[in-house]
Amino acid sequence: MHITIDIQKQLLTVYDADIIYRQYPISSAAKGVGEQSGSEQTPRGLHIIRAKIGANKPINSVFKGRRPTGEIYSPELAKQFPLRDWILTRILWLSGCEVGKNRLGNCDSMRRYIYIHGTPDTEPMGVPASHGCIRMHNSDIADLFTLTPLYTTVFIQE
Repeated sequence: MHITIDIQKQLLTVYDADIIYRQYPISSAAKGVGEQSGSEQTPRGLHIIRAKIGANKPINSVFKGRRPTGEIYSPELAKQFPLRDWILTRILWLSGCEVGKNRLGNCDSMRRYIYIHGTPDTEPMGVPASHGCIRMHNSDIADLFTLTPLYTTVFIQE
């Protein structure tokens, strides 16, 4: 099993061998692609899923600093915290595999906290809007989380 993320199409594809197994709409970075720390851009290249966070948590569970806050996302909670970058339901934390491109130094995807994660279902998919991560609707990230083992490869391409 492996994953490709097509930034142009805003589409995540899961392959079993070379056969498309699932496809999901995503939202990548509003500032485009790039690997530099602090850029708020989505890094390109080969990654692996280094950590899976949120197993067995309810859909819409809120995470801050990769820890569940105990909150469940709702429109009322969103009004209380209008500027929060919501990380919901599950987190797949990515680690770059290409030294000098997305691993080590000022371009390290894991140190940049690049995730595939849930976002409020009211957020549009197919439109770049994140701060660097790959956002998905909550039912989609829950499904992807169940499908993918640790160290699954993720290739992010333009």
